[in-house]
Amino acid sequence: MISREAALNILKESGCNDKVIAHCIAVSGVALELAAGMKSQGKDLDLDLVEIGGLLHDLGRAQSHGIDHAVLGVELAKSYGLETEIQEIIKRHVGAGITRDEARDLHLPDDDYIPVTLEQKIVAHADNLLVGTKRISIEKRMHKMEKKGMNRESINRVKALAEEIGIILGKG
Repeated sequence: MISREAALNILKESGCNDKVIAHCIAVSGVALELAAGMKSQGKDLDLDLVEIGGLLHDLGRAQSHGIDHAVLGVELAKSYGLETEIQEIIKRHVGAGITRDEARDLHLPDDDYIPVTLEQKIVAHADNLLVGTKRISIEKRMHKMEKKGMNRESINRVKALAEEIGIILGKG
């Protein structure tokens, strides 16, 4: 696993702007908070993967701020020789994931983008809790999604992911 410093260098080298980098640092911090809480509940997870995955989740924003940033981020991650586990976090972090059918509708490569592992879910959820570097509630995230006209299925997945994380943390 690459170091935090190496991950930050990749963000800079790839062309991510300072706001994106600050957001990635914030997501990584929230993700680590969540992961530490889960560890204390006896969950087995990789804290280094959560940290680095959080830092690099928006790597694709060096090339696009559209929905395709996850796919572009995976390509950049491959070009840097990053582990498959990091690539999968980047691929699956948008909202609470994108189904294969939604991916086709969004003109993304035919694939399933739903987070599967606990580490993937933690980073996706942490990303949902931030706008830039400002922490928001999951209700506010859902409201923002509604205002953007996102489909009810996507919004419900974000809510379900938040509930799943809350249950693991003993808050559900």
